[in-house]
Amino acid sequence: MRIVLLEDNLTQSTLVCAWLRAAGHDVHGFVLTRDLQRFCVRESVDLYLLDWMMPDISGDAFLRWLRDERHDNTPAIFITAREAEDDIVAGLAAGADDFIIKPVSQRILMSRIEAVLRRSKPREAEASLELPPYLIDNAKKRILFNGEALELTEKEFDLAAFMFRNLGRLLSRGHLLEAVWGRNPDLATRTVDTHISRVRSKLNLKPENGFRLVPTYNFGYRLERVDLTELESPTSHAA
Repeated sequence: MRIVLLEDNLTQSTLVCAWLRAAGHDVHGFVLTRDLQRFCVRESVDLYLLDWMMPDISGDAFLRWLRDERHDNTPAIFITAREAEDDIVAGLAAGADDFIIKPVSQRILMSRIEAVLRRSKPREAEASLELPPYLIDNAKKRILFNGEALELTEKEFDLAAFMFRNLGRLLSRGHLLEAVWGRNPDLATRTVDTHISRVRSKLNLKPENGFRLVPTYNFGYRLERVDLTELESPTSHAA
């Protein structure tokens, strides 16, 4: 999972990053909110962990910007020393999914993260995901199209399954690289684009099959569902 940590205390940041990486997550740490904002313009993530009191832009102001201007509903948890009831209410009103008071323990942090992600991404826990005409069989690492198994490489399956689990989300190339290949997102590579093209072709991702894979210039891709009724010709209105 790709996680962002906004924390200006380097001791705290180093500790939390170590916990998250030990749990197998990809972590991007920021000590200035403006740097995180620039990152958000070109990248997508699975979870934000935000300190409230930052030296430039507060965590709650950042979250309001993320929700209102970027229209980004990625789960977010505040980790902060602010503990007044009014602060908690304000944080939740800004769009936070949870609120953890410092000092935070490793066990509490990991359990809160798991709880938030269970609520926001229930598909990831499923052994199979049925989105007709596709069936994503995570246990056997295969995808069926109208009941027929498709011939996919391991990476093609991983990429397709990740896109289906994140149906409707705009995912950056860097996010896809880390999630599927576990590679540095700053590497100059056409790997994602090449595999996306193969997945689109092999899965026959066309509007008439109910899904389309949409590129966003200089960012990444979104797999979205198509309303088949919109594709029907308006014959009833023909002269």
